Amino acid sequence: MLMKGVTLRGLEVFEALAATGSVAQAAQMTGLSQPAVSQQMRNLETALGADLVDHARRPMQLTQAGRSYLARTQTVLSQLRLGQNELTVMDLSHLSTLDLGVIDDFDNDLTPQLVTILAENMARCRFRLTTAPSHEIAGAMRDRRLHVAIAASSGAMVDGVVEYPLVRDPFMLVCARGALAEAGGAGALMRGLPLLRYDRAQLIGRQIEAHLAAQKLDFPERFEIGSHLSLMTLVARGVGWGLTTPLGYMRAGRMHDRMEAHPLPFPPFSRTISLFAASDWSDRVPRDVARIMRMLVTDLVIDPALRQLPWLEGTLRVLGGE
Repeated sequence: MLMKGVTLRGLEVFEALAATGSVAQAAQMTGLSQPAVSQQMRNLETALGADLVDHARRPMQLTQAGRSYLARTQTVLSQLRLGQNELTVMDLSHLSTLDLGVIDDFDNDLTPQLVTILAENMARCRFRLTTAPSHEIAGAMRDRRLHVAIAASSGAMVDGVVEYPLVRDPFMLVCARGALAEAGGAGALMRGLPLLRYDRAQLIGRQIEAHLAAQKLDFPERFEIGSHLSLMTLVARGVGWGLTTPLGYMRAGRMHDRMEAHPLPFPPFSRTISLFAASDWSDRVPRDVARIMRMLVTDLVIDPALRQLPWLEGTLRVLGGE
């Protein structure tokens, strides 16, 4: 039994305040007023008998006790949110077959969670999962080899396919830890080290090249990497710098202690991750899968990314929600 004064709302406020360091931003994230945020924090700290944040500093910083308690808080809230996802899942018992394709950006944590939820609700369904880069998923969708697919959007309309936007995933600059400061800024870094490019056969590679061309930015052709994790490994080792998105960056979590991410030093751009479904599906399955995906990506990808990179607030976000 939780001690008096420790509430779910208080834990959510503490998590938001730890991520932002600001009562105003925590209020925006939680939908509470600023006085209510302050009161929730006072109640939680009083109940625990410890200061979790240094209220005198701006932005607020976690105390040693706060850093320890935050890890527990995030674990608890994550499990509660996942439980909520499972309870609000759709009924798929009527399906006889489902061929699903998912972009490989999600293959660490999110795809296993999604598949678990779907499998528990498809007792008599033949289920096939494909994970691959977006351009391969899109090809399989066009060829009608998939019923539902989750991938980056090219922006093009495809006959017989309905698109449900899920996530806005902005591009950012990544480099080895300390490399930007050592170079003296982003411009010097980009001139001094090679650009580690994605394979142009991939949709993400084509999107990056198109944007660089539109900005009249030209970098020597030295590296073109087909594997995302190989590219991130080269970034972490200081071989060069790269452009990626928060979804890709979070997938390379084991390298985060050796790399860092920064806002783009030129006009921003982003990609959209969408759910695609064959238009002859007349039931609610695509919409319900999209709803579950939005909840999972918020809990497993967006919230952890915003805690680590709070400057992404407002640009990395879920879309739709119909």
